[in-house]
Amino acid sequence: MTTRTSDAGPRRRTLLAATALAAVGVGAARSKAVAAPVARRVRLTLPAPTGPYPVGTVSHRLVDHHRPDPWVASRPSRELMVSVRYPARDVERYPRAAQMSPGEAAGFDRLNNFGGVPRGRVDWAATRTFAHQGAPPARARRGAACPVVLYSPGVGDPRSLGTTLTDELASRGYVVISVDHTYDASAVEFPDGRIETSRLPAEYERAEREGTVVELLRKTCAVRVADLRLVLDRLETIAPTPLDPSATGAFGQSAGGFAALQAMHDDRRIAAAANLDGLLAYVQEDHDPGPLSTVAADGVDRPVLLMGKDGNDHHTVPSWGALWEHGSGPRLDLTLLGSGHATYTDATSMLPRIAARLRLPKEMVTAAIGTVTPERAVAVQRAYVPAFFDRELRHRDDGGLLDGPSARYPEVRFVDWAPSGRPGV
Repeated sequence: MTTRTSDAGPRRRTLLAATALAAVGVGAARSKAVAAPVARRVRLTLPAPTGPYPVGTVSHRLVDHHRPDPWVASRPSRELMVSVRYPARDVERYPRAAQMSPGEAAGFDRLNNFGGVPRGRVDWAATRTFAHQGAPPARARRGAACPVVLYSPGVGDPRSLGTTLTDELASRGYVVISVDHTYDASAVEFPDGRIETSRLPAEYERAEREGTVVELLRKTCAVRVADLRLVLDRLETIAPTPLDPSATGAFGQSAGGFAALQAMHDDRRIAAAANLDGLLAYVQEDHDPGPLSTVAADGVDRPVLLMGKDGNDHHTVPSWGALWEHGSGPRLDLTLLGSGHATYTDATSMLPRIAARLRLPKEMVTAAIGTVTPERAVAVQRAYVPAFFDRELRHRDDGGLLDGPSARYPEVRFVDWAPSGRPGV
């Protein structure tokens, strides 16, 4: 989930506040915004990945004929769009993929996922990723197979808002599958040109009126977990290169991090998961102790990375504390000092440039991504998230990076590390 407005209060880091605030918290800003000609709109770039492989990408439509769509009763099947990133070769002959299609960009702009950015002033469809559309996969050594990692974005966010990290992992030899949760994401475009937009702002407003917010939070997470499990079912059919079934991970930001850990709890095919500042309870405030999810109440016996914004760790966030207490697998808790909730998305690179070009208040930027410099925030995420999956899925040495504080990354507060067993065991 991406933080939207400085007046959001404690809700800005909750599971559904993103879409709710898009509907009710930034209405005044929307009503005053006037669409600018495309030539005058801000155009953005993303950081290039640093791994040894160029990156290829393909997209797939997945249909679950056994599951009616939980958000739209008239649809008898659940449909998803996913993007597959992978190590590639001969990429010069293939175009760099757009971060968002024009339809997805229009939906993102309407939902105002970057709160405070005037509507129509950013050309979201112009941003190019470093993944080349349809490029052939890199040649693997005989018998070699790639680890695979699933990515789930925050509520209201498109799957493409985690591009910096997904491109990075693919450049280091991973197959990464980013999932759009239809009717949750701001807009999802299907191959036939159909665009489905988020239903959650209306769902949240109704839940507040009816006093059923907790039930809506439960449903939102459950739908996301079912989506991730559908992707797990289809891995062999959508991956362009052989996969190692014993080396499957998941990660996500905000509600996506919650979904990644909950999916690991529910499905043993996931061997490790990383949660980037996502709560693990059906609550509207970070420090509310419950009701807990089953992953927090039960814990898990496989590796977990918790990486929080400044101030969030397993001592301050009750649902993280429950996971820490009840888990028996390796658990790592890190804090990026000076970070905000949206630091763990592409907002880190994009929002400061937008604010500078449009002369927006500095406070709007820091409310979303904190005070850490974008370059250092990106460097930290590129160091720690791949190192975690390298250690747990590929059994590679990380040079001690995950064992304690590092002089190379003084912005990272090493909160705690439990190699295995329960705390104190």
